Formats: sequence, structure tokens, C-alpha cells
Amino acid sequence: MASELIIVESPAKVKTIRKFLGSRYAVHASVGHVRDLPAKALGVDEANDFAPVYEVISGKEKVVKELQTAASQAETVYLAPDPDREGEAIAWHVAALIRDKAKDIKRIQFNEITARAVKDALEHPRDLNVHLFDAQQARRVLDRLVGYKLSPLLWKTVKRGISAGRVQSVALRIIVDRELAREAFVPKEYWPFKATLQSGDTPFAAEMTKVAGKKANVPNEEKALEIERALLADKFTVSKVDVEENKARRPSPPFITSTLQRAANSHFSYTAKRTMSLAQRLYEGVELGERGVTALITYMRTDSTRIADEALTAVRDYVKEHFGPDHLPEKRRIYKTKAGAQDAHEAIRPVDVAITPEMVKPFLPADQYNVYRLIWTRFVASQMADARYHDTTVTLECADTQWQSKGRRLLFSGYLDVYNWEKEVGVELPPLQEGQHPALVELKKEQKFTQPLPRYSEATLVGELEKQGIGRPSTYASIISTLLERTYVKSVEKQLVPTDLGRAVCGQLMEHFSRLMDVGFTAQMESDLDGVAEGSREWVDLLRDFAEGFNPTLEAAAKNMKNLKGGVPTQVPCPECGSPMLIRFGKAGDFLACSKYPDCKYTSDFTRETDGTVVPVKHVKEPDEKVGTCPKCGKDLVMRKGPGGGRFVGCAGYPECNYTESLSTGVSCPKCGQGTVVEKCTKRGKLFYSCDRYPQCDFAIWNKPVAETCPKCGSPYLILKKVQGEMKEACPNRECGYVKESDGDA
Repeated sequence: MASELIIVESPAKVKTIRKFLGSRYAVHASVGHVRDLPAKALGVDEANDFAPVYEVISGKEKVVKELQTAASQAETVYLAPDPDREGEAIAWHVAALIRDKAKDIKRIQFNEITARAVKDALEHPRDLNVHLFDAQQARRVLDRLVGYKLSPLLWKTVKRGISAGRVQSVALRIIVDRELAREAFVPKEYWPFKATLQSGDTPFAAEMTKVAGKKANVPNEEKALEIERALLADKFTVSKVDVEENKARRPSPPFITSTLQRAANSHFSYTAKRTMSLAQRLYEGVELGERGVTALITYMRTDSTRIADEALTAVRDYVKEHFGPDHLPEKRRIYKTKAGAQDAHEAIRPVDVAITPEMVKPFLPADQYNVYRLIWTRFVASQMADARYHDTTVTLECADTQWQSKGRRLLFSGYLDVYNWEKEVGVELPPLQEGQHPALVELKKEQKFTQPLPRYSEATLVGELEKQGIGRPSTYASIISTLLERTYVKSVEKQLVPTDLGRAVCGQLMEHFSRLMDVGFTAQMESDLDGVAEGSREWVDLLRDFAEGFNPTLEAAAKNMKNLKGGVPTQVPCPECGSPMLIRFGKAGDFLACSKYPDCKYTSDFTRETDGTVVPVKHVKEPDEKVGTCPKCGKDLVMRKGPGGGRFVGCAGYPECNYTESLSTGVSCPKCGQGTVVEKCTKRGKLFYSCDRYPQCDFAIWNKPVAETCPKCGSPYLILKKVQGEMKEACPNRECGYVKESDGDA
């Protein structure tokens, strides 16, 4: 019987840790947080030093009881949630709930889930860190005060059910500010010139960089034609050849949270939330055949580039063995961690560098493999030799203009042999000498216009949040996902675009809570919370200072915030009655409605021009698709679309007859055998398929099921999935791997 109890936060860790600990240890999971502020009350006693009122989270009662029972049977309880403030808070709350049952409670933490790391942690337990807990508690109370007090104001003045967040609202401001700057941007015309020149038999490209000794800025076609005539009447002359021999390019440091999120977004279009979920699985442990459950990476919420000595030794040995001594720098590379970073744990790296991406590829889903390959290659490359180039820059003169041509030849690939996501091939120039006159093969000029700053992508927004000191590694993903879930922002072609609801919320908060929405103020609050974690600042004092400014502002806003529930005025006239149209915020999104409603019921979708001008878009209604007869009234059943975009079947006689039913796939539920799998839609408009007996049966999948038995393993249904770029019917069981050929042959 176990005499020691380890409590982790994730069930996935339990199996990994049990694998290398003996029967002396029992391992249980808290399944995340077990206590929190109440769901339907403020839960903060402001008059009593902001004392929080915690309660067991609904649905966690059984988990808590199991932990209490296990604690009562153990000699020592080791609390082992993640090694950060959130993990410390989980440990603190678990301790509060088992304290009267446990004989002895200790806190342990590890940066990687390996036998060595866990056993070392057990040999060096510590007490709970009150400062870390206070920092998390202060953040939680701050966010509760802002959200609980601000949200009702937005319900009254913008739309029922929406909410505000202390950090998310500042992130929204950053996105809205960029959009407003784009709309105010005035494009300017310019004409760039390019030329194809030739020396001997080798052509090469050049760009015009100066006109009359100044930076090239050709403002119109007239000037462009004048320059073109002068260039065609003259000849190109090489005036300077600059050669940089053996130019070095250093590898990037190993990943921290923000850089991993940005790289995964850039290379695979993964959202920050998805990246962190995939990394979490790799950290907690995955099944690797004969190896069993194995943790592949270190803790993934970090802003430190520090690497443990043993890991540095291991990766340098690996590089020397697999790439040769010439790929290994003479000294270890030590990367500087940015100022203000929390250096509690290492950068994100493989637990064992000897476990290569290709070794684990057969056992991992494609997205997990992609993230592991990113982490592994970046880590190995970070301790490899520089790539070296032979760079040449040629300056040419023609008429009253100056031109440049750049060439690059790779001399030594170095770290690019591993981290080749951004490998540069380079173009080598022909041998050129000063005074030489290369022949003009082609001269091109093109009318262009300056462009505004691009919208933020998830990758660039994470970079901006990090740069401004907004949020912390553990919060970047939740900040973005919250903005998307609240429909304050939408993702269009990988760009984050504020909705009109987001604009309205941001406008209200900017007008009445300018300090709360100030980027500098929010960044300073993060620094103050760091001070609490370090023990140099009292959390209650921090909250008092915040409340002194926040509460009077809140009272003023309650009196003065303008009401936008009726809609936001526009300059668009109603095509039916001529009255001004309003932007209104409905369940299915923003739309235009006549300000004379209910006398005039005209509505329309709309888009915005690049300058922000609202443009109505009235869709022509397509005829309803008939799919059957209504069992309630006998009229036609037709295909309908719900607010989120999902389809369902409804009576054509609506609203007189309100009969509806889910759209059936014709597949019997493989889990309960009694229901039918039907099409559903999430709040964010993503299709999924589930049993129509929910909640009695919780079967659900993302891929559309097909009523056909797998001829290989006997699965009662197949699914539609993309295989090598083509939609095919395939078995849902990964172990089976059956894919139906397009021509119908098995």
C-alpha cells in the first residue's frame, strides 16, 4: 500500500509519473483548479482587505473527496502542480482542503516529467510559497473586480451578456487602434524601378536606390517617364563592389512561450491556444510504443532562455556525434534573457535530445509532431555553429541615379542543417569590377502606393503584448481566445479584425476608463504583481491603490456612459424610408437596421471600406431547400441556418409552426446504439457531429460520419477527412488506417 501521495493537476501526468515511481507512491490529479471565487457573486470582501471568498468549483466535489481520502491514508502529501503562480495557487487551494486530513504537506515542482526530475524534486521538497500565491490571488481579485463591476455597465449600454476584462480590454485596444490607423492612412503614389543587367552570359537583378543623390522617391508617372528616358539614353556603370567574406549568422535562442506561439502560427497557422494545448500534451506525456508514456518537452510556460547544464552537455554531445566537430561552437552558447523575465524555469526544450522528431513521428498526430519538431530543431540549432556566407553588394550608377544589387553565397550551412524553416538559398552575382558596364537586358517601372501597417496576426499580437509587457507567458493564448469567443475580434485570413461590437466596447471603455485602458498602466500592474511574487510588494496594498482610482471612475461611468443598445449611428440612409441606419449587435453578429424600427423593418448586412466607410450588403434570398414534410402541421420541411451558421431542418410555416429538428447524418450512434448522429454547430460557427440523445449520450466528433462499415477493422462508420489534399472516407480508428479510394475500390 502506498505511503506517500503525489497530487498533480493533470490526469495525463498521472500515468507518466506512475511509470517510473514504485508502489510506495500514489499519484492523483486535482484536474486543474479545485477552488475559485463564486460563479454568481463578487466573492471579494472589499471592506475587509479584499478578502476572497473561495468555494469548491461546481462539479469538483467528487475530486476533492477523493483527494481528502487519499491524503488521510498517506504519511506525506507532495503537492506537484505546474511550476508557476497558477500551479502554486492550485497547490495552495488543495492544501486548504486536505489540511485537516493530511499528516504532512510539502510542495515539489519539476520542469520536466522524467524519473530524474521527479525523484530529485521528492528529495528537495519545500513549503508553499505565500508570495507566489498572493501574486496569483491579487491577479484573480483584480480581474474579478474589473469584470464583475464593468460588465453590467456594458450590458446596460451596449449588449446583454458581454463582458470586460482587465488585460483583454487593453489587447482589444491595441487591435482597434491599429484598425483605426489603417482607416486613417492616406496612400501615396510611388514608382519603383528594377533592372535586369547582364555581365558576360550571367544576368542579375538591381534596384534603383537613389535619384539625384537622395533616396529614390518617384512620386508620379511624369517623373517616372523622365527618369526612364534618361536611363535608356545612358549606360550602367559599376561604381563600387563591397564584399563581406565569411559573414556569420547566429542561430536563434531556444523557444520561450511567446516565440513558440509565434513560430507555430507562422509555419502552421496554429492559434496560440492550440499551440499551448499541443505543447501541454508533449509536456505531460504521450504514448511512444515500447517506450510507453513519455514526456517529450520541458515546461512550456516560460520567458527564460536559460538551459540546464546537463541539457547543454547532452545537446553538444549530440551535435558533435551527428554533425561533426565543425558544427559545434568552441564554447557553449548562453542566451541573454530579457529584462523582467521570470527565470524560475528553463527555456522550452526536448527532455531528451536523443529522441528525434523522426523517432516519434509514427506515434504522434501530425500537429503534435509539428510542434515537437519545431522545439527540437530550434533547441539543437541554438547550440550549433553559425551559418557563414559570402555577401556581395554592388553599387551601380546610370544617368542621375544609383542602383544596388546584392548577392549571397552559402559557404557553411552550420545550424541551418537542422533549423531550416527559414533557410536562405541566396543569389550569387557574376564577377563584377569597378568601371565595368553591364548590359541592360530589361528596365521595369511600376506604379505602387504606400500601404498602412498590417493588421495583427496572432503571432504579431503575441509579439506586441510581450514587447509592451501586457500579460505573461501563461496568459497570451487566453487573451486572444477570449477576444475571439466574445466576438470582439474575428480572424480573417489569419488577421485579427475588430468587429463593430469590439469597436463599441473599446470606445466605451476608452472614453470612461482611460487609465484602465492605458498600455503603460497595465504593464506597470504586471510589474507590481511581479513585486508581490518576489515578496517586495503587499498584495492588499496593490489592490487598495487600484481601487482608489477605479471606484470613482466606475461611479462616474455609471452616470455618464452613453447608451448604444439602440444601435451605433451611421451616415448610411435607409433605402426604404431614407432614415439613418444603425449598426446593431445581434446574436448572429453585427448588422444594419433602420433607426425608424418598428415603423421601418429594413435590415442589411454590411462591410467596411479600407477607410472605415460602412457599405450595406443586401443578400438575395435563395429559395428554401425542401427536405420533407412537417409532422406537426403538414407543410414543407426546409433547410435552415442557425445564428452560428450551422444547419437544421425547420417548418416552412414558421413562425405559425415552430417545429425544428437537427440535420441527421443517417449514422447510428456508435456509443449508445440508440440515437442518431446529427449535425451541430459551436457558438463560434464550427461544425461538429453528436448523438441526438445528448446529454444522455455524449458521443461527439469533428469529422462528418458516413454510414458505412470499415472493411478492415469493422468500425460501424467511416469519417470524411482530408488525405493528401483530397477529401476521402476513412476509418476513425487511428490504429486501423483504412482509407477508401476515390474510385470506390477498397
